[in-house]
Amino acid sequence: MVSKRNGSDSSIDAKKRKRVGFSDPDVGIEANECIKVFLVSRPEEMDAAGSFSIDPVDLNHFFGEDGKIYGYKHLKIHIWFNIISFRAYADITYQSTFNGSKDTTNLKPVLRNIFGESLVEQKDEFLQSFSTESHYIRNVVSNGEVVKALKGHDNASDHHLEEKASTIQVIRMDLRSMPVGELYSRLVPLVLVIIEGGTAIDITDPRWEIYFLVERKSDESGENNVKLLGFTTIYRFYHYPDSSRLRISQILVLPPYHGKGHGRLLLETLNSIAVSEDAYDVTVEEPSDYLQYVRACIDTLRLLSFEPVKPAIAKVASQLKHGNLSKKTCEFHSDPPASLVEVVRKMLKINKKQLLQCWEVLIYLNLNPEDPQCMENYKTCISDRVKVDILGKDVGAVGKRVIQVPNNDESDTSFVLFRPQSAGKDDGLGDELEGIQENQGEQLSELFDERVEEIKAVAKTISRYIKL
Repeated sequence: MVSKRNGSDSSIDAKKRKRVGFSDPDVGIEANECIKVFLVSRPEEMDAAGSFSIDPVDLNHFFGEDGKIYGYKHLKIHIWFNIISFRAYADITYQSTFNGSKDTTNLKPVLRNIFGESLVEQKDEFLQSFSTESHYIRNVVSNGEVVKALKGHDNASDHHLEEKASTIQVIRMDLRSMPVGELYSRLVPLVLVIIEGGTAIDITDPRWEIYFLVERKSDESGENNVKLLGFTTIYRFYHYPDSSRLRISQILVLPPYHGKGHGRLLLETLNSIAVSEDAYDVTVEEPSDYLQYVRACIDTLRLLSFEPVKPAIAKVASQLKHGNLSKKTCEFHSDPPASLVEVVRKMLKINKKQLLQCWEVLIYLNLNPEDPQCMENYKTCISDRVKVDILGKDVGAVGKRVIQVPNNDESDTSFVLFRPQSAGKDDGLGDELEGIQENQGEQLSELFDERVEEIKAVAKTISRYIKL
């Protein structure tokens, strides 16, 4: 697991030098700079050129406040992760240690904290896991409930073999089952290093469910092989009086299988389950930007074919095409009516927040991007929504102002609703507030631009599947 690189014969010359001198200071090295994670499915992929590596999320937070590793010169840590057995092995090399360093980082417990029981000590044991646990996934999922299945194929170019048929399945399993719980524990390291802010769930809570996405395919001998492509976990929140809300907590497709629609399949399967089991709705816990993009594409397509939506969208689009919102001559409501929000929630299990995001895309798809007045009206509509989302519905109310205030976390923005004192009274706070508000318009403009780009990206993808 740990090896020290041998020095050259220059060490002999070093003995002849004066023993009095100053050693280089140990300034440490960031974990992100010296740790690489590789995903392998065969022993020969280890140390091979072109081994599949991933860009892990910030690993520094596992190594103290400054995120650094101390005590080693030219440290390299290669984590090899077997995506057949989901065992891991850490190959640690360094040139030497810093003499007399009292703060040398003990790497073993930290790596164990990240990779848990999946981490094996010996390289030979890791290599053997490719053969001894080659059917590990097949054995674990054998008793699961197949909730979705579709035919797939794998282009086999070796020896000009014909395409081999395969089956993609989504399998629901109980996390309290010991084999399933053990498999999840082996998957937790991937959650920690791939999903930003990812944490392990409590597998003893009966409200947790896990869905495995697997590929089944027979080899030349006719033996059935099962490969894990990804998984998702959901939590069933109780909803009065006799329903539940499905909260998607983690959804992960293994990086080697990205770009093949597997994440979309998992989301579509969960939507189908929510409808068939009459859940209250489906939500996602802190989705990444890309996950929200995929989810918006899926739900917008569902809404496009949902008949109750069509007349409401047509009405909004007509007003945008023939009106002039910049004059503010009359109040314009672009949101879906409350009755439609409830119908969509009840029939499609799409919650209001998600519906509103998809609603903006639906409107855009029904407009002519080449019509300047129409698009100006649309942008005014989106701008107003961004202001309401960020600053609240009371923006513009008499005697009230929304101001930005400093936040301990530089990455976040905080706002406060402020009611100035009556006219004629001045305690000096007004000038200060004006200074705080100076950049508010610019920040809102940036948020507006980001939202428009998100809408266009989803609309572009949707346009590939539909013809209006």
